[in-house]
Amino acid sequence: MPGTRSTGLLALGGIAVAALLTVIGHLEVNDDLNPWALTISDFAVSDRGGVIDAAMVVLALTTVALLHGLRRTDPPRSGRAIELLLGAWVAGLLLAAVVPTNEPGATMTTSAYVHRYASVVAFLALPVGGWLLARRPDLTPAARTLRTLVVLSLVLAGGMVWSAYPGDRLLIGLAERLLILTEVAVLATVALTLTRRSPDEDGALTPARGA
Repeated sequence: MPGTRSTGLLALGGIAVAALLTVIGHLEVNDDLNPWALTISDFAVSDRGGVIDAAMVVLALTTVALLHGLRRTDPPRSGRAIELLLGAWVAGLLLAAVVPTNEPGATMTTSAYVHRYASVVAFLALPVGGWLLARRPDLTPAARTLRTLVVLSLVLAGGMVWSAYPGDRLLIGLAERLLILTEVAVLATVALTLTRRSPDEDGALTPARGA
């Protein structure tokens, strides 16, 4: 990739594709499934190996592209932590896409537990990574937006935990979808910031030939 602007555009395209696939996945499943009461994983297991799983893989690869772009800028001391946290998000998405959960209402299996905790790792890793990203000098223009999205995602994560346990899964599907939307917005904000870099800034990151 010639520069971080190209990486940002590629990431925005990946996010758009993942969103489109997720919408298609919701339209193709059984009409009896309630998106407010059931999680995206519940929809995905009704279409195992289908477009929702593909959307998760696309989103994971999009994050890898963003990491590539971020490496081309001057990383702060927290750069390694950011890479580990975003790497955990990527690994969680990929594992959740590959390992199925159980059908709604069925007894939890080993694979279902793996799927659940892979999702939990992903949901928690991205907000923490987003908070550290807000401290990077190259992302200063988006720092306030990133912090706002991170706080909102943590509030939604708390709401989802409440729904999953004492709340008897009340509106758990709605809480999860809002959480995912907020976390993907973190990635989109980073990608959009990268696209706004000037050509001179990208050129300055490319070593001269023969150097």
